[in-house]
Amino acid sequence: MSEKKRIPLIDFNSPVILSLFFISLILLAINSITSGMINSLLACYFTSWSDPLMYPRLFSHVLAHQNLSHFTGNYLLILAVGPMVEEKYGSGNLAKMALITAGATGLINVILFQKGIIGASGLLFMLIILASFTNIREGRLPLTVILVGFLYVGNEIIHGLFSNDNISRLSHIAGALCGTVFGFYFHWIRLIRNSR
Repeated sequence: MSEKKRIPLIDFNSPVILSLFFISLILLAINSITSGMINSLLACYFTSWSDPLMYPRLFSHVLAHQNLSHFTGNYLLILAVGPMVEEKYGSGNLAKMALITAGATGLINVILFQKGIIGASGLLFMLIILASFTNIREGRLPLTVILVGFLYVGNEIIHGLFSNDNISRLSHIAGALCGTVFGFYFHWIRLIRNSR
């Protein structure tokens, strides 16, 4: 008798997105137990350019979240949009884009504001813009890309000007700009490959 193949019930379908999710969830739990010690270690803030710990914090801030509400607010959308983006661009490319976006949002923060930031919202905005690029056709920019960019970035600019809610709007805008650059870059590469 031949043994039947076992079909797994759960598929680890998006390694980069799921890894970010589980690492952030574990760090959130540890942060809660340690009364905020993890967030103070991972938060991105300016100390000194000669401080060697400042450089890892330019990236680590995306793994820390203030509380469960902050975490779920980011990851509900990241889990909804991220797997599609990871499938489209590949896990390796997504990991590089996430690192670049984390570094860009961290660097912009320490140069312009020098206050502490935490959270994956910059990554979320990058993913939202990249997701809208999945519909791009040769030589034509989908209206959805324009509308998503206008709504998300416009909303952040308006809220940044008229509200004081302790949310790093510039991180959101930087994430969206990174997503736009990556989207056009990968589309351009695809056009070059198709023209050969």
